[in-house]
Amino acid sequence: MSWIILFFAGLFEVGWAVGLKYTDGFSKPLPTALTALAMIISLGLLGLAMKELPLGTAYAIWTGVGAVGTVIAGVILFGESMALVRLLSVALIIGGLVGLKLSH
Repeated sequence: MSWIILFFAGLFEVGWAVGLKYTDGFSKPLPTALTALAMIISLGLLGLAMKELPLGTAYAIWTGVGAVGTVIAGVILFGESMALVRLLSVALIIGGLVGLKLSH
């Protein structure tokens, strides 16, 4: 169950990272409030997952899911680059996440 909680914590990390783009420097109240809520939920879920998972593994996977998800969101929502080097870099992150999961 901790792995599922950790995955959702990572998804909420993507939510707040994307939300930051929409806050316009925290000048828009609704996107700012939603971003703050996503941050709280993400950290709360991370804390719950860490009750059973090792610190280093949980934190690395949380940031990895967030990083990969944010890159994907950037491509879809903002037309960011899908350059080969960028995609290979994301694949390396995914490989590292799989390695951490398998080594647990």
